Amino acid sequence: MHSTRRLLDRCPPAALVVFLCATGAIASASCSSERDADPGASEPDASFDASRPNEDEDADAASIPDAAPFDGGLLPIECASPPCATALVAGQDESFCALLHDGTVACWGDNQVGQLGRGEASPGSATPTRVPGLTDIVALDRTCAVDKAGAAFCWGKGPYRAADAGVTTELEPVRLEIPAAKKVSASDRTACALVDSGVLCWGSNASGQVTSDEPSDAMYPPTAIALGPGAPIRDLTVNEATFIVREDGASESWGANLLLARESSLSPDPNPRATMFERLTAVDVAETRACVAAGGDAYCWGDDVGAIPRRVVTPEPVVQVATTKSIRSVYPSKVVNPARWCAVSASGSVYCFGNNTSGQAGDGTKEHAARPARVAGLPVPAARVKTTYDATCALLTNGKIYCVGSNYYGQLGNGIMRRSSLEPVEVRLP
Repeated sequence: MHSTRRLLDRCPPAALVVFLCATGAIASASCSSERDADPGASEPDASFDASRPNEDEDADAASIPDAAPFDGGLLPIECASPPCATALVAGQDESFCALLHDGTVACWGDNQVGQLGRGEASPGSATPTRVPGLTDIVALDRTCAVDKAGAAFCWGKGPYRAADAGVTTELEPVRLEIPAAKKVSASDRTACALVDSGVLCWGSNASGQVTSDEPSDAMYPPTAIALGPGAPIRDLTVNEATFIVREDGASESWGANLLLARESSLSPDPNPRATMFERLTAVDVAETRACVAAGGDAYCWGDDVGAIPRRVVTPEPVVQVATTKSIRSVYPSKVVNPARWCAVSASGSVYCFGNNTSGQAGDGTKEHAARPARVAGLPVPAARVKTTYDATCALLTNGKIYCVGSNYYGQLGNGIMRRSSLEPVEVRLP
């Protein structure tokens, strides 16, 4: 593993440098602007600029050899003792769902739009319960699941019925009328599926994610997306922009201009084009905010920090990221409340920075995390992390899940409602 000092001095990917120069974000194509930061600069406030380096690192950069490209991956999950989870997702609003070792899905937390899939809406539940009717599930994203035969099911709020039905609220899983899928990813109004022929998208075209027609909230049926040549697609993420990630780490994006991570004169841009990232291992989009892990580095961008991806300096390489949306308050003034970003490192540590009003950054305090803080109290290394605005959950390498932060809607999944925790607590998987 590279030393912290060498990691902090790593140059951004070449394509990112080109993008930053083209947009006027930096004046030089070297890394010297980060290494030459003023070591006496003041500490950041709650509006932490994620692009700022760790100013305690004041060694002579010329004496430090270039770091080799980071090629680490996600840590494997090995079930120690059932029940275990093999995947973890943040559901809609303040909810979480997990894919269990037996191919079923369990959800907990907020249930105001039926996102727990239990056939009813409610304030929430701190008791993880299996979603009825789901078996042999192999892929899970938000509140959509795909079984081993390729059948896709979704629940909660979204464009899950026929196109002319618009956005509906489904209190239990409904089967989607699409070809056999490998994964389905959806926002409240737009959805896409990874199928054998490529990518299909449907629902609202307000952000240009379904068709090149004039952007509008009119609902469209499943439509094939014209993608360029490249390696097979291994991942798909949808919110206000859509990202695909290929097996070789290359990625493409289309949709809301703010989130594209590439140059575009169109807003929105309905044309899938390559982002500036190379060796991308993970991407997460929450409304108008996005983060990626690429080559061991983390980058975030969106409405609270701007359209240009900013590198987040972390103590060690990261392999997976998760982010929350930014919330705009209207009273007493229109301000952007900070989002939070969390990541899993190559060693299995979890780091979070940003909003921490409920202790959801996991550092044992409620102080704003102005630098990535290590989540304390996890019994074994983590394999994945997911986060809502008020809570954070980590899937560990032994298949157990631990959560920290607010429990107002039962987000901690420990059977106790409305009792927050500054320390990670184990989710009671069914």
